Amino acid sequence: MSKRILGEHDASETLAAAGERTLHVGRDRPIRISSGHRILHHDGKCSRPHGHNYEVSVTVTGHLTEEGWVVDKGDVTGVIDEWDHRFLVEAGDPLVEAFEQSGDADALVVLEHPPTAEVMAVVLEERMLDTFGENVTDVSVEVAETGELCAGY
Repeated sequence: MSKRILGEHDASETLAAAGERTLHVGRDRPIRISSGHRILHHDGKCSRPHGHNYEVSVTVTGHLTEEGWVVDKGDVTGVIDEWDHRFLVEAGDPLVEAFEQSGDADALVVLEHPPTAEVMAVVLEERMLDTFGENVTDVSVEVAETGELCAGY
């Protein structure tokens, strides 16, 4: 005879009573993507096109769904993967036109701000909040550009 784990309430009541929960994706083993970028108006070498093997970690807070999770891990990695093997630029960068003329516009991600690690974290957070269900109350993203530089909230 099996033991009832959920107690006296039905499953949906138990999940609702659980309150907000947190899912960490990539905390101990970050999600890796390879992307290029440049900081157009920078005075240093970062103004030249170059790339990084970014490491991304995500924390998602919210209420449990009927499936028993805050969000499906695949939904988290799906948003991040949209930037893998892409080139990130700021709107107005002449590279936008060059990519379009070369037929490689689909390899470009155009942001409204310079594609720094800090901006990348903010944009990924906003994109995830827009993508995930209403049960999600907060998303925090950390983007490590190098072993020395990591941006997040």
